[in-house]
Amino acid sequence: MATRVLYRRVRFLPGWRKRLTQAQLIHTKPKEEITDEEENKKVLEHQDASFQGEYRLHYNPSSYHHVTRNSANSRSQTDNYEEEQCFGAQAPSCWQQSNHYSVSCSRHLSSSKNTLLDLAFNKASETEAPSALSYNRKPVPPDVKVDTRAFLKCRPEYTSLSLNLTQRPHPIEWVDVLPLLQKVSVLKGRMKPSDVSQFLVELSKLHPDKMPLLLSDQRFIMLLRYSVEHLRIFSELQLLEVLQSFVWLEIPASHTMLDVFEAELRRQANQLTLHQLLLAADLWRCIGRQVPQYLQCLYDSVHLHVGQVGVPELVQLLYIIGEGRHCPKNLIRPVEQLLMRHLSQLHPEEVGTVCLGLFKSQTSLSEGAVTRIVDRALSFVTEMGDFAMVNVLKYLRFSYLYHRTWLEAMAQEVPRRTHRMGVQGLMHVTLTCSALHYRNDSILTSVAESIPSLVPHCRSKDSSKLLWAFGTLGFLPIQSPGFYPSLIDALRKRKAEFQRYPEHLLTGLLGLAFVSHFPEDLVTLALSPEFVCLSLRNSQLELKKDMFTLDGAVALELPQWKGPRLSGELREEVAEMLWKFAQSDVCLKPEVLEAESALQDLLGGDKFVCKRMILPHTRSIDLEVHLDSNGQPVPVNLLCPKQSATMIPSPQSLEKINSGVPITEKLLAQLIKGKNTTDSLASSVKVTPTPCQRLPPDEGGRLFDSVLDLTNDMIETLTKPSRRDSTHQDSVCQGFKGPIKIAIQISSRNHYCAQSQQLLGLHAMKRRHLKIAGYRVVELSHQEWSSMLRKSRAEKLAYLHCKIYDNL
Repeated sequence: MATRVLYRRVRFLPGWRKRLTQAQLIHTKPKEEITDEEENKKVLEHQDASFQGEYRLHYNPSSYHHVTRNSANSRSQTDNYEEEQCFGAQAPSCWQQSNHYSVSCSRHLSSSKNTLLDLAFNKASETEAPSALSYNRKPVPPDVKVDTRAFLKCRPEYTSLSLNLTQRPHPIEWVDVLPLLQKVSVLKGRMKPSDVSQFLVELSKLHPDKMPLLLSDQRFIMLLRYSVEHLRIFSELQLLEVLQSFVWLEIPASHTMLDVFEAELRRQANQLTLHQLLLAADLWRCIGRQVPQYLQCLYDSVHLHVGQVGVPELVQLLYIIGEGRHCPKNLIRPVEQLLMRHLSQLHPEEVGTVCLGLFKSQTSLSEGAVTRIVDRALSFVTEMGDFAMVNVLKYLRFSYLYHRTWLEAMAQEVPRRTHRMGVQGLMHVTLTCSALHYRNDSILTSVAESIPSLVPHCRSKDSSKLLWAFGTLGFLPIQSPGFYPSLIDALRKRKAEFQRYPEHLLTGLLGLAFVSHFPEDLVTLALSPEFVCLSLRNSQLELKKDMFTLDGAVALELPQWKGPRLSGELREEVAEMLWKFAQSDVCLKPEVLEAESALQDLLGGDKFVCKRMILPHTRSIDLEVHLDSNGQPVPVNLLCPKQSATMIPSPQSLEKINSGVPITEKLLAQLIKGKNTTDSLASSVKVTPTPCQRLPPDEGGRLFDSVLDLTNDMIETLTKPSRRDSTHQDSVCQGFKGPIKIAIQISSRNHYCAQSQQLLGLHAMKRRHLKIAGYRVVELSHQEWSSMLRKSRAEKLAYLHCKIYDNL
């Protein structure tokens, strides 16, 4: 009896067909409508259950059409764009973030000549792409094209270690590709490993504009499947040829097919030569895929092939180390030794590559090694490209090495290059200057004049770090009227980026605060509750301190501010955190302890000196002293952190305020003559005991021969009559109402620009804020106070007496 089969026709809405697997599409069609080609694409249903080593490949044919680019150019140019961020292989490529499909395959699949490979697309997981991909940031067009791999042109030996992205194979047209694809469909399972590798090499020559057409062709997908099938029987040369073809084919870095290729290369690592290992690492870099496990195999092999490492191998190795953002600790010493051995043979661009690799991998070499590298760069600095020169500056910044001669050379080189440099290069130049506290007006002015025309190319990162660098070095708005407004506008235009990088907004606003500039709309955004919550969720960066500093600056410099402020709880939390750190660090420094102790002796007791953070948002401590209208010290112990109210001085102790240090003619004569004997000083100076920790008292001239250099003003101050007659303090304090608040600062070299009296941004802002808060600032400069630490107690007291009262 004839059997009648009924078929239901299914009407598909637009877009549904793409979401169905091919197997589903095949079975929803009437039998008579199924073509021979579709018949060949049916799923192989009866596979041996014992098949092992199955791979899963993800492929998205439709999304290949969304991107067309020239890998030879784009992959080279983007190296500079992602300098301090790792390119991610964990997040799916933009080509695969939607409409995922997976192809299951096994090495043991049938290779019958009449059977096509299983090309059914099984729908992948419905899991959404990582949230990072949901942030759609408008890319910033590069202002200057930079060849980050220019060092490969220095020597012909690099051809065996790397892929030259500027030498793409001569392109072939689509009509030339069709016969190759036809051969693939005819040979099918009869293809040998050599056939697969040769087909991929030939197909990779296709013109880039036609590449999306190839990537969506089912015959090409089948060829990729066979490349996995033959993976373990590829020779080393064939394996590298296939990997190189993936570069020109623009296979997405997140394609899971690449997982098995990486695993196979790791398996064969012991059989590969050092050149082959370096070449494979470079190919992974060109593909744009992070392969830390493979790189570890490469690093392990370097120890076994140290004798084979010449200049090109060393430079290429450091390039790979930089792109991998990691250098194993056990490799640092051998790398440093090799660098010192071959340093004299390095070309200018190679020195730049070495510095960039060390910078990106955060690899610290000895100070002597860094100095020698910079000396080598200095020997041909005029021949270096801009990119190489900037890379040397980056590594100087990371190493925190103040190389005076190199920086002086930059004062000549940077101004003549700024017109052709990109905004990122200029940002790194000024950022290095600020990190090394090197202020040079020629550099700053030339950069400031170039920036306004480059604003369209500024990322929020560039704008914020330029503002930070210039603010730190105290570059005032009046010195280049268009500089700060242009960068502020750049920040406004890139507001969307702050959702992902909140630190950029805070960095830029702090740089502006250093020079007393507060764009109210951006400050309102930074202190808004929503932005504060966003910043606090950033676990990788500690942004509380930055918000706290900005909030404190706004409170003092914008008294009429009606915008948002940080909550009291958050301000208290950060202030406590900063104070705890100060107690374990700067409060214990010898120069601070000795100043505190000497001031207590000078003024009559520890109740008259308070060591605290007067303005916590400035992140540093001061020694606070109050004087009354007669110039006499007033107790300030109630202001000191964690001191109880029971420590208020008694009337009897107030009578002893005047006990201090009597300056006698005998003491003055001894100071002028430089006779620092212990006995004579002991008889002249009455020191009030104090329980605070201090340095051991020196032994006068028996340890140090230096004495106090007394000026005429100091002698005049010291020879004033005592208070019972008519004191100098009475005269200088007339007209003041209430106590005179004095903030005594023990400064260090790090508070100033190098070899300059120019305060750095944060410390200049602090001085400004202390004056706004009603304080007189007395500075114990590093140069003066560090030399006083080696002198007698009496000299220290005399010095402090002059510093305090001369300031009034």
